[in-house]
Amino acid sequence: MSPANVTLRTASETSLWLRWVPLPEWEYNGNPELVGYRVQYSRTGAVGKPLSHVIPDRLEREFTIEDLEEWTEYEVRVQAINGIGSGPWSQPVRGRTRESVPSCGPTNVSAFATTSSSILVRWFEVPEPDRNGLILGYKVVYKEKDSDSALAFWTVEGNTSHSVQLTALGKYVLYEIQVLAFTRIGDGMPSSPPILERTLDDGTHPRLARPPVGILFPEVRTTSVRLIWQSPLQPNGIILAYQITYRLNSSNSNAATVDVLNPSSRQYTATGLRAESVYVFRITAQTRKGWGEGRRGAGGYPRRREARAFLLSTVLRFICTRPQPTSRPMVPQEQVQARSVLLSWEPGSDGLSPVRYYTVQVRELPDSNWTVHSASVNHDSSSYVVDRLKPFTSYQFRVKATNDIGDSEYSQESEAITTLQDAPDEAPVILSLTPHTTTSVLVRWQPPAEEKINGILLGFRIRYRELMYDRLRSISVANPNSLSASWADLTSPYSIRNLTEPSSTQYELDNLSKHKRYEIRLSVFNAVGEGPTSSPQEVFVGEAVPTAPPQNVAIQSATATQLDVTWDPPPLENQNGDIQGYKIYFWEYKRQNETEKLRTLFLPEGGVKLKNLTGYTTYMISVAAFNAAGDGPRSPPTRGRTQQAAPSAPSFIHFSELTTTSVNVSWGEPVFPNGIIEGYRLIYEPCSPVDESSLACADCLHSPSSSGVSKTVTVDVKAGAPYWMKIKDLADGVTYNFRIRARTFTYGPEVEANITTGPGEGAPGPPGEPFISRYGTGLTIHWSNGDPGRAPITRYVIEARPSDEGLWDILIKDIPKEVTSYTFNMDLLKQGVSYDFRVIGVNDYGYGTPSAPSPSISAQKVAPFYEEWWFLVVVALVGLIFILLLVFILIIRGQSKKYAKKSDSGNNCSALTHGEMVRLDESRFPALELNNRRLSVKNSFCRKNGVYTRSPPRPSPGSLHYSDEDVSTKYNDLIPAESSSLTEKPSEISDSQGSDSEYEVDSNRQKTHSFVNHYISDPTYYNSWRRQQKGISRAQAYSYATESDAGEPEPCAQPPPLPPLPPMPPQINSPQGQTQSPSQGQQGQGQVLGPGVVSQGQVVAGQGQMQGQGQGQGQGQGQGSLFRPKGSRTPTPCQQSSNPPSQHGTLYRPPSSLAPGSRAPIAGFSSFV
Repeated sequence: MSPANVTLRTASETSLWLRWVPLPEWEYNGNPELVGYRVQYSRTGAVGKPLSHVIPDRLEREFTIEDLEEWTEYEVRVQAINGIGSGPWSQPVRGRTRESVPSCGPTNVSAFATTSSSILVRWFEVPEPDRNGLILGYKVVYKEKDSDSALAFWTVEGNTSHSVQLTALGKYVLYEIQVLAFTRIGDGMPSSPPILERTLDDGTHPRLARPPVGILFPEVRTTSVRLIWQSPLQPNGIILAYQITYRLNSSNSNAATVDVLNPSSRQYTATGLRAESVYVFRITAQTRKGWGEGRRGAGGYPRRREARAFLLSTVLRFICTRPQPTSRPMVPQEQVQARSVLLSWEPGSDGLSPVRYYTVQVRELPDSNWTVHSASVNHDSSSYVVDRLKPFTSYQFRVKATNDIGDSEYSQESEAITTLQDAPDEAPVILSLTPHTTTSVLVRWQPPAEEKINGILLGFRIRYRELMYDRLRSISVANPNSLSASWADLTSPYSIRNLTEPSSTQYELDNLSKHKRYEIRLSVFNAVGEGPTSSPQEVFVGEAVPTAPPQNVAIQSATATQLDVTWDPPPLENQNGDIQGYKIYFWEYKRQNETEKLRTLFLPEGGVKLKNLTGYTTYMISVAAFNAAGDGPRSPPTRGRTQQAAPSAPSFIHFSELTTTSVNVSWGEPVFPNGIIEGYRLIYEPCSPVDESSLACADCLHSPSSSGVSKTVTVDVKAGAPYWMKIKDLADGVTYNFRIRARTFTYGPEVEANITTGPGEGAPGPPGEPFISRYGTGLTIHWSNGDPGRAPITRYVIEARPSDEGLWDILIKDIPKEVTSYTFNMDLLKQGVSYDFRVIGVNDYGYGTPSAPSPSISAQKVAPFYEEWWFLVVVALVGLIFILLLVFILIIRGQSKKYAKKSDSGNNCSALTHGEMVRLDESRFPALELNNRRLSVKNSFCRKNGVYTRSPPRPSPGSLHYSDEDVSTKYNDLIPAESSSLTEKPSEISDSQGSDSEYEVDSNRQKTHSFVNHYISDPTYYNSWRRQQKGISRAQAYSYATESDAGEPEPCAQPPPLPPLPPMPPQINSPQGQTQSPSQGQQGQGQVLGPGVVSQGQVVAGQGQMQGQGQGQGQGQGQGSLFRPKGSRTPTPCQQSSNPPSQHGTLYRPPSSLAPGSRAPIAGFSSFV
């Protein structure tokens, strides 16, 4: 039985895609493993032997035939094969590869110059094997040789004409000419090599040489000048010579001097000139047609191709300067084109030297640099056409002038101008054509670059048409020469769809015919027009790919190397035909690019078993369905993981720090863990049996156990531990085999390596026997240098071992090579254990032979004396004695202070038991009231701020001073003042001590025997008071000496509460700590009325002091103050400052105010009971 449903589709220009339905299993007729397919293909009508290809997979159902010829029809058939033989062939199917561009140019290209501006070009057809499609025409490509100008094209439509006449060419110009053929796909390769042909320069139309450019006079003297120039940009022939002609500007041309130079000359010096004269210089170039003479102008005189310049020969050249910049260049909007603009400017001052040329620079905005567009603009020009610009691009321009002295500064930049839009220069690139349904195709593309759109993109234009290959086949069979016919006769016209969404990148082209092949092109358009179309792409319509992926993809882990994948087919409405199979894509997680693989299932089944996977590895799996049209979309990746397996061998095993008895072994993780690594197993053993009696080492006298390992040792290392181990129980000079393997749930393969203990060849010899000295908690090891070996010693290593174990281990590494002693702290060792030490030298060849062991030394630390128990006991006893002495001293000092306090109490004041309050009533008359106070004898002595206070004695009547002001009769309206304690006059302070007992005086009892009441009871005494002279302040008789808790003075005893009184008149309080002076208001004019009496303004509070006339410190109306307003006739007790008398102002007392023999009081007074 032959394979069924064989189809052949065009895959590319050189490939065909073949598909078939595989044989069912019951048709194998033999071993299924030997079943396969054979594909046979050949060109249609070919006589030779066909080509074939064998496919060994019985499940394979498609094959791509590669390396075919472009635009060629092939015939293909398929048969099944097994181990016995081949089955029947399927029916042949035909397919044509896709059309392409010609792979070579036309042959026998020739060119002949017919005139000075035309060339005839001829060619033959492209060889048939290289046409790769229908030749639709030819293009002649030409340009001037060695020129930077763009290529020019001359198109010849159709395949019937093979010659063309190129016209409007330059005269006597050498051209490079090539010819190419093109198909509907595009242009083919041009002919090679290029043909060179020069246009004629006959006498009828001579081509004169262009004049030189860039003439400058860098040196001008009184009788000579030097000029330089550049060759013509378009010489119109071969330059044979240059001619210099110069004369005085006032003379005729017959008196001119002529000099001919060779064609390589670029400078000339003219001598013998007349000073201070103007000369005219002309330079012309010569070709074989002459000195640039052209057509005769008006009047019959020949017009010469020359460069002309005026020059003034003078010694005043030094007054010439560089030219001034031109004006700001202007660009009229009407002169702005898509690829050029007209630039104009006004010349600046020439600096007394003629301008020779201008330079124009251009800059593309916003970020480009300035570039020179032209450096040879004519000196007499004031405008210039700037071409070669980009459409729809912003530019700025600037100009500079050049004379014989030099360049001017660049002019100011022009205003930014934007060139006009132009048709796009490029076409979109079609990325894919995918049949979406049986009558539609999904087109995806990439738009051209923004700078190639040349404007604002307005949309896309899709052109599509049906390709009639059947008509082409019938024409080619009936008339093989008809292939040169027009392609329009073989195809239908294009249909067009306009897409006005500029951001689109895909479009579904629908309403197409089933089972037809279509050609699709794409272009973009802007406001100016449409750009070129893309290369045509072909697609077969009628078989659409599935539009939905398989559903419900599930993964089941079967083994460590297998995953079972299942899925459901796509929804029926999205299948677009019969599902022919599935493609399973799978890769390791996060390694898609490196590990992605594909498994194709050519049956519409719902599952597959993925085998030969890596153990304990996460895989991502995606499934796609396909039908006759192609592959559908892939399902979202689904994650699955295989089960654990034995790990691979560790990646490496490495040895380091090899000595005679130890080695460091390290290893790497397995490349494929295949699970969770739970640990490693290290096995080491001697490679050959070891005689234990011969294992005694050189230092056996110092080691009770000097033998090394002589049997197999197995060490298990848990996961998470370092991947290295120190092996210390080896024997010197023995080769050991080390093996290590990893373990998951089981052990994997092992990696092994051998190592021989002891120093290697070229390693250092043993250093001298070390000796040890102890310094407190440190040990110092001393040694002498030994044989360095074949390389210098790089460092030393100290090994140590407990004297009772015999296993050496490295104690100190990386000791500098220059030292022969090393000190370390005994904290590195175990306390109380005796150790042996030895030294090993190290060089580039490895560890050397160790030195002889040192004498054993104990690691016991010697504690310092301050850590001994007896020292601590002594320190504790001394501290206890010191504390006892301190307590005793404090007790003695306290007793002595108490006695001193009692002895000094006789000199201190006692707290007052009666206070005298002075208060103003509403009628501004004073009232005096003596209040009984609670008297505390025990607290009568107090010390505040070093001032001792007590109740003053009763003053004598002669010590009072009386005012002669009127006395108010409302003296009964007394205002109780706050309590205060007054100090006694120093001369009257008693030395007696107060009693410790306390007693109270009833405050409600009638206040008798009061000095103040004595005078108040008889109002006639008021008439004897005399007014003190105003403006004179006297020293206060009494002052306070107690303070409050805040550190301010206060009375020693508080008065009992008094009944409320009417509100006081407005009062002005002095700031705290200051007393108002007489100049600060009415209250500052105090008067001394008698002993201890002061008028208004003479108020002292707390520990304030009054100096002079109210300038002392105190609290104006604080606690304990005595106050009375101006006009008061009531005598008021005054407060005496505690300062020495020298600090008070002079106290004025009239003679009549004092009784004979009396003296001014110097201390305050208080009321007495």
